[in-house]
Amino acid sequence: MRPDIVDLDQFYTTRLGQVSRRLIRRRLQEIWPDVTGQRLLGVGYATPYLRVFRDKAERLLAAMPASQGVIHWPKGEPRLVTLTEEVELPLPDSSIDRVLLVHALENAEQVRPILREVWRVMTSSGRLLVVVPNRRGMWARIERTPFGYGQPFSPPQLTRLLRETMFSPTTTSAAVLIPPVSWPPLLKIAPTIERVGLRWGRAFAGVLIVEAGKQIYAVSADRSRRLQPRRIVASVANNVSPHQVRCLSDRLGG
Repeated sequence: MRPDIVDLDQFYTTRLGQVSRRLIRRRLQEIWPDVTGQRLLGVGYATPYLRVFRDKAERLLAAMPASQGVIHWPKGEPRLVTLTEEVELPLPDSSIDRVLLVHALENAEQVRPILREVWRVMTSSGRLLVVVPNRRGMWARIERTPFGYGQPFSPPQLTRLLRETMFSPTTTSAAVLIPPVSWPPLLKIAPTIERVGLRWGRAFAGVLIVEAGKQIYAVSADRSRRLQPRRIVASVANNVSPHQVRCLSDRLGG
């Protein structure tokens, strides 16, 4: 069972959701301090973390799986989000420089095909950043937050999965050392808890964050065949016309 788009959106409007977003976003910015001129894709439900990259990235796009649902983003602005099949991204080969996976792998029905599809759309020098629930953390055990659903990971498990799908992990980090409770005094001192916890109790953090590069030397022979263009699912529900999708795909492919 995976949280749907309504559950995800509502969580990030709560005080606990806002605090956890800031803690995770800070770690993402430390790993990716500069995305100037990069083409960045968020997969799963990554939109709460994409805005900090928007001013510098050359292009920004969010892809949400059909089994989860889609929501307008950014609010009050032209849409940068589309609904897709979980293992079919509507993008050309080698068209994306950075991919951020959030609320994606732990809820996926087909984990390896998703990562292989991400591999396909990434450039040879592209970087992948994965955020998943930590198996040893409290957040993975409590269903009051989206991080309590799906399959949590330990660092060795996530590293092994990435290597098996032709990625080379380079950086392993963690975030959200506070317990998943909405007690105001605790949330107020969350940054202090985070600083101390990351030094002494990182193994029990709420989420794992792993960056990886693309293993271009491991390409199998059957990759020589051209892949067919990927489909967009229910683009009308997202108010994205087929013409807009074709234009976006052409720009990324160029």
